[in-house]
Amino acid sequence: QVQLVESGGGLVQAGGSLRLSCAASGTFSSINVMGWYRQAPGKQRDLVTTIGSGGSTKYADSVKGRFTISRDNAKNTMYLQMNSLKPEDTAVYYCNARRVVLGIVRGDYWGQGTQVTVSS
Repeated sequence: QVQLVESGGGLVQAGGSLRLSCAASGTFSSINVMGWYRQAPGKQRDLVTTIGSGGSTKYADSVKGRFTISRDNAKNTMYLQMNSLKPEDTAVYYCNARRVVLGIVRGDYWGQGTQVTVSS
């Protein structure tokens, strides 16, 4: 089992920045992909960005050039630096940790979510 706790959400004006953190505990050594997802009111949960155990990253087109994902393996913590925030970035942001074996998801863990609100 893996437990994830997000922090760092809040209210910010458009153009501002926030940094989210996701602290992991438990059997973390089995995790090989971590990521951030977000869900706006009335919408589905969408992928924002992922980072593999080797450091490879992927980003949704809507956040490329503005958001940066990183992980500190020594601290079992993942970060999401969000710059140039827009009102459409407003959502609950969820941390995800996944164990993928031969292309099959064998473990899928979620944090409780943290609210990010961007005012215009």
